[in-house]
Amino acid sequence: MSGFKKFLLRGNLIELAVAVVIGAAFTALVNALVKSFITPLIALIGGQPDFDDLSFKVNGTEFPYGLFITAAISFLIIAAVIYFLVVAPTAKLLERMARKEEATTRDCPFCLSEIPLQATRCKDCTMEVAPA
Repeated sequence: MSGFKKFLLRGNLIELAVAVVIGAAFTALVNALVKSFITPLIALIGGQPDFDDLSFKVNGTEFPYGLFITAAISFLIIAAVIYFLVVAPTAKLLERMARKEEATTRDCPFCLSEIPLQATRCKDCTMEVAPA
């Protein structure tokens, strides 16, 4: 029983549980955004974006291909919303944060090992280099 208790209280498991809960809440938020704003905008431009009623029959068996089309369109819209509202701004933020960090090392032009900016000799290949 103590092994099970240790398993449940491990940091990785708790972090994973939190990530799943946050992910589910974020999914609900993105779905609401898409259904409330993005889909109606598309309907204004190109007509009704709901293709659920489209289907065809072969020997009495119905193939509701409209469900797939609607799901594919919803997936593309959700992927675009996540990219433009989460991924792209986060990447720009990380890029800005990385620019603020000053470089303290550089690559040796001879052996490509990492050396301090002010070094005049490489610690690995011992070649003389000009300070940066």
